[in-house]
Amino acid sequence: MRYILLGIVLFIAIVISSISIYLTPNDLDACEIPEQIGSCARADAIVTVSGGDTNARVDEAVRLYKAGWAPKLIFSGAAADTSGPSNAEAMARRAQDAGVSKSAIITEEFSRTTAENALNTSKFIADQSIERIILVTSAYHQRRASLEFSAILGPSVTIINKPLESDRQWAGSWWWTTFSGWWLAGGELVKIGAFYSMQGDTKL
Repeated sequence: MRYILLGIVLFIAIVISSISIYLTPNDLDACEIPEQIGSCARADAIVTVSGGDTNARVDEAVRLYKAGWAPKLIFSGAAADTSGPSNAEAMARRAQDAGVSKSAIITEEFSRTTAENALNTSKFIADQSIERIILVTSAYHQRRASLEFSAILGPSVTIINKPLESDRQWAGSWWWTTFSGWWLAGGELVKIGAFYSMQGDTKL
């Protein structure tokens, strides 16, 4: 009986660890400061999408900007309430309040889904001749965002993943201790499955 329980605990631990690693790719994990070349090289822009804990996403993008990781910030997202400013505009205002120059900010105000974030920001990325971006979003959302952006931008744009370590919705490495953590993780895995299914359909 003891070995069965140990086996169950080990299996659960492996599942949790696998989900964490898969959903939250972090290409800057080993990078302390931006460099001229290599895997820790500076980017042309930091792209941040709204949703979840949007303020935390903006704060992380601003932190990276101030640390010299890229000279531009691109904020993407519409607002559910169209009577007020878009999410992207609200994100830009928060960044400016934190000391970022308005001239360094680009807003994309019409996207309501991650796929639309990728499609609509791709126009700005092409117009600005951007070849390397740092993609910032919540940890649970990072894998799917990266897949959507990669599908739209293609191999000509390098995507560097930088998820938040934690936010109001995702308790970092302890996400599995909350119902909301499992709900978010499960939802993302389902949506990733749908993404691959759609990609497969387009190739038929």
